[in-house]
Amino acid sequence: MSPVKKNPTHLTTHPSASIARRMAAMVYDLFLLAAIVMAYSLAVIMPLRFAVYGMPDNDIGWVGFSLIFKLVLMIGLTFTLCGYFFICWRKQGQSMGMKAWRLKLQQPSGELPSAKQCWWRCLLAPASLACFGLGYLWCLIPPNKECLHDRLTGTQVVTLPKSK
Repeated sequence: MSPVKKNPTHLTTHPSASIARRMAAMVYDLFLLAAIVMAYSLAVIMPLRFAVYGMPDNDIGWVGFSLIFKLVLMIGLTFTLCGYFFICWRKQGQSMGMKAWRLKLQQPSGELPSAKQCWWRCLLAPASLACFGLGYLWCLIPPNKECLHDRLTGTQVVTLPKSK
């Protein structure tokens, strides 16, 4: 008797996620991203501001930073936000919002996305939304059922069955 291989392709196929579920998960994740932005501001921006300029008089926040310094801080913030999704997707294929709405990011074979796919997705998904949502509306055109960034990264978002 030969050993049975544990291959993700033997899993049952799950239906593609609807745009409504994707948006609901996105709203849920926005709350978590807001908390990450606040933590980044508290842990990075405010200490740097105090170290460089001392205690602020009336103006707080970004005022007083040079353009280059603001750019570096924004790149750091973007990397931090992308890092949240990267860790979630590489570890289990789900962000917290996706978990709440029973969505999972995977490759067509059922495997978790690669590191390269996760980073590209972190760049392309916001661009899909920024272009008046056209990248997301792409999934409404039959027979696609996948967003533009899904297609470009070779990934898919599926709806998981209810757990018993």
